[in-house]
Formats: sequence, C-alpha cells, structure tokens
Amino acid sequence: MVLYTRPACHLCEVAEQVVAEVCGRTGDTWTTVDITGDDDLVRRFTDQVPVAFVDGVQHDFWRVDPDRLQKALARR
Repeated sequence: MVLYTRPACHLCEVAEQVVAEVCGRTGDTWTTVDITGDDDLVRRFTDQVPVAFVDGVQHDFWRVDPDRLQKALARR
C-alpha cells in the first residue's frame, strides 16, 4: 500500500499513524511518497492528500478509515 503525503500536513500525519497501526496488525508493508518532489503528483493530488492506494487503486483521501483499510488489505 502507498500513502501519498506532503510535509507539514496534519491530516497526513494522522493518516500515517492509522496506516502504520493497521499494517502493523495485518503484516502488510506500506510506503509513503512525498508528492512535492514530483510535479505530476502535485497536479494530481494537491487537494486530496493524504491519499491512500491499495494495490494501485485509490482507497481513501483526507482521512484513512482503519476498519475500511483493514478490510481492503484482507481482500488482497
């Protein structure tokens, strides 16, 4: 799973905590990508960060629901 973020984003910090907790329980790996280093990602996600992707499919943005994320990861 991938979580797209940007610096100094409170929602991103909260989302990272949720993802870390859920993936810690499920054993899934995850990574964060700072969108500010890529002009295409900035254009794509400027108003939606944090945005979470599971298996290449957009899952959530702004807030990551832990129960919904855990279910999505279990369906993999």
